[in-house]
Amino acid sequence: QVQLVESGGGLVQPGGSLRLSCAASGSIFSINAMGWYRQAPGKQRELVAAITSGGSTNYADSVKGRFTISRDNAKNTVYLEMNSLEPEDTAVYFCHATIYSLLVGGRRDYWGQGTQVTVSS
Repeated sequence: QVQLVESGGGLVQPGGSLRLSCAASGSIFSINAMGWYRQAPGKQRELVAAITSGGSTNYADSVKGRFTISRDNAKNTVYLEMNSLEPEDTAVYFCHATIYSLLVGGRRDYWGQGTQVTVSS
């Protein structure tokens, strides 16, 4: 079994910062891409940022220059540093990873349970 566990969400004022973490655990052979998605009320889930095992990154236009994604391959953990937060960033943030598990016998997409980020004064 493979699990993704997120932490770091919360309430922050506009212009503030938060750091999200997501740790993968379980029967993991290798992890390909890891990333963060978000879903605001009444909206579809959207990609925020993604990072490959080699460190290449991709960001949504709305967060470029404000958010930074990184990963620690030794800890199977991905991070999202969020700066200059805006009310429009309010959403549930989900961690995603493509993981090869020997227990499952193949590569699958896994999701975290989600963590709420609220930007409000």
